[in-house]
Amino acid sequence: MDRAQLPLNALRAFEAAARHLNFTRAAIELCVSQGAVSHQVAQLERRLGVTLFRRLPRGLALTDEGQALVPVLADAFDRVGATLDRYAGGRLQEVLTVGVVSAFAGGWLLPRMDAFARAHPHIDLRIMTNNNRVDLAGEGLDLAVRYGDGAWHGTHAEPILSAPLTPLCAPSVAARLKGPASLAGETLLRSYRADEWTRWFEAAHAPCPPLRGPVFDSSVLMTAAAASGLGVALAPAAMFARDLSAERLVRPFDVEVHLGGYWLTRLNSRPDSPAMAVFRAWMHAQTVPEAGTVNRTA
Repeated sequence: MDRAQLPLNALRAFEAAARHLNFTRAAIELCVSQGAVSHQVAQLERRLGVTLFRRLPRGLALTDEGQALVPVLADAFDRVGATLDRYAGGRLQEVLTVGVVSAFAGGWLLPRMDAFARAHPHIDLRIMTNNNRVDLAGEGLDLAVRYGDGAWHGTHAEPILSAPLTPLCAPSVAARLKGPASLAGETLLRSYRADEWTRWFEAAHAPCPPLRGPVFDSSVLMTAAAASGLGVALAPAAMFARDLSAERLVRPFDVEVHLGGYWLTRLNSRPDSPAMAVFRAWMHAQTVPEAGTVNRTA
């Protein structure tokens, strides 16, 4: 069938009638007469050479042929509608899907998302949070913000923010800490990176006690546990500024250890789209004071 001669009005009339199983209600939705809907459907049936509805005394019933056509049309109209919704200010919005490690999403990106949206209304930003385990290709991500040393196979990584780790805990726990060595008497909450506490104690020039605390795959959950008084977390203080400001968490010591940072990554095989370039430039503009302090570790 020639696309230029697709009976779009008839297809729309059929789809509405199929949802309502009633010509009158379909006509009200489409702002036409009931006779117009009936005529359009009959015209489509003649063109296709099949019967799409069985006319019943109190409504309509779809035939097998009608049942087969409904999901195809519904999907097509939904996709057209979604595309039309992406137009803003006379310009098509470009979808940008970014994977973001949860701590960075809540502690850094969320407070800035409104400013980004206002500055770049043509970008339809989709955020997918994760616990730093990312499959750029498998998840259909354009970009990903990840924590680490910047060395990921097949990936281009740009440093965006330093993230030194420091102990964080509830005020009630901090009140009984007299120095780094006193952490030996506390539950030390751990991430899946086994050497973080060991490296911090080295920086603090204190012996590292046996590590027996629970292990978390998310620093957001780990610091929530710390705020509840369940132990001491080792996390990037910059990502939990709101909790620190509200005194749900406190920093008992100033000692920090640099074991990695946040990186903006994409597949080496993925060329920049205009939206990717805009987002990358925006990220660097927002983080330029700290970007040079991200360390690449072995």
